[in-house]
Amino acid sequence: MRQKNWRLVIAGCFFIATAFGFFFVMQTIAPNSTDPVMAMQITGRVTGIVTGVSVVMILIGLVGKKG
Repeated sequence: MRQKNWRLVIAGCFFIATAFGFFFVMQTIAPNSTDPVMAMQITGRVTGIVTGVSVVMILIGLVGKKG
């Protein structure tokens, strides 16, 4: 029987929530930037990478390890 690693699942959910929070905060800050398009492109890339890594963390945590 495999044991789920709930720490990884919870951390993955936390990082997804943090990434989306960062994205929405940057939407309010970006218009004041000297190059708002580039600021949002970088923000979108960072959010996408963090979300992707978090999804992998959640999947690995749910698959678990043999115990």
